[in-house]
Amino acid sequence: MGSPNHKPMTGEIRVLPLAVSGEIRAGDSLCARLLTAARKLRMRFQRGDILVVKHKIVSKAEGAIVALSDVEPSTASKKWARRYGLDARVSELALRESRRIVRQKNGVLITETRHGFVCANSGVDVSNVDGGHHAVLLPENPDRSAAKLRRELKKRLKIDVAVIVSDSFGRPWREGLTEVAIGVAGIEPLVDYRGRRDAHGYSLHATVDAIADELACAAGLVCGKLANTPACIVRGYSYRRSSGGAQKLIRPAKNDLFR
Repeated sequence: MGSPNHKPMTGEIRVLPLAVSGEIRAGDSLCARLLTAARKLRMRFQRGDILVVKHKIVSKAEGAIVALSDVEPSTASKKWARRYGLDARVSELALRESRRIVRQKNGVLITETRHGFVCANSGVDVSNVDGGHHAVLLPENPDRSAAKLRRELKKRLKIDVAVIVSDSFGRPWREGLTEVAIGVAGIEPLVDYRGRRDAHGYSLHATVDAIADELACAAGLVCGKLANTPACIVRGYSYRRSSGGAQKLIRPAKNDLFR
């Protein structure tokens, strides 16, 4: 987790939008496309920057995209979709991409993905793709995707840049979506404050901040949903470097009161 030497950020943090022109297609180099976008905007990466990229461009570059016309829904998917006015092909993909169904009711399908994420429709998404002809899946291994992009950036830039791959998830008991980190490379995703004392001398017992998720949310405010800005550079946040990935953010089943 965190380090006892980690100092919380108290200065200014900047979030710089990185718009990418044109569609990302299977086989494209995300590193090259992002660096080209940065040059067009006259932006230069700096040591200690954190690059937050939306998973959709990662999935597209990796070919994690499915033509809905090629999906043959099962009888169960057809029945579910017909009952709630959904696309049976998307429901079928969501079931295929799931490890288990967490909840299925009133037209909402919550699953646990093969990665261990709990989200709607296994992260299968049709928005911002091509108008409904294809669906984008989550990357096969988001941590590996983040690590690959980080290595390529370091090779090209000769500096160390952390990478976070983000997606939008809903939350139990609260309306609306927020960004979460599903892939992390080069930054410790959690900061553990347990054992430290607050300003009044009280020793903290349970505080562990999900820093990677918070940074993903900060980037989400700037990237937006409809702005054609699939990446942001977060600058000025002091973080602990780490080889740990986003899997650290998934609570073990033995510690989860809701399983």
